[in-house]
Amino acid sequence: MRIIHWDTLIDRTGQAGSDRYSLTWQFAEIESQINEAVRSTVWPPGADAFTIYPESGKKRGEGNGVKPIKEGFVCTLQGMGWELEKRAPRRSGMNDGEKGSRPGAFDCHRVMEGGLTPFVVEWETGNVSSSHRSINRMALGILDGYVSGGVLIVPSRALAQYLTDRIGNSPELEPYFRLWQKWTLAENAYLAVVTVEHDDESTEVPRIPKGTDGRAQG
Repeated sequence: MRIIHWDTLIDRTGQAGSDRYSLTWQFAEIESQINEAVRSTVWPPGADAFTIYPESGKKRGEGNGVKPIKEGFVCTLQGMGWELEKRAPRRSGMNDGEKGSRPGAFDCHRVMEGGLTPFVVEWETGNVSSSHRSINRMALGILDGYVSGGVLIVPSRALAQYLTDRIGNSPELEPYFRLWQKWTLAENAYLAVVTVEHDDESTEVPRIPKGTDGRAQG
């Protein structure tokens, strides 16, 4: 799989020697690991590239699933020391389990060095409403100080057409970029939307299972 767009929405830091989060040595490591995890996400398992079965996902029982793709990516990051499904802290004054006490868990969570709070990554498997929730969850974490940055990974239009119908994708989010770019949030803040796409198309490869079975990593 490959990254075709990396759209930075917020990029600021109070770190000494830089006014941009993306210029810190900590972010250089994050960026390298995300790129490596995307490149290592392949289909079919054991292949050296990501080849999609080119069938529309609009009809029931057709197209390709999305959760096995995410699994390949997050497992690679886990092997690099990231924690999976990390919950946000409980809101002050609320009991654990109380409705609204916590946002949902982050797909991938990495502890940072050098005085920065953790960095998180979300890989979209739901619809565009889910994408907006992911952006809000990461932004809230930055605002409240328990994370310093986050990336949402979504499919391109070319890839989304072959996946579960109505999956969140970059074209549907782009109209909101100029709004999110106005956010300040915190002294240390990084937020981006990363668009990924398949390497090739072929009817010779199997469809990606819909559900949690199967793996998308070689």
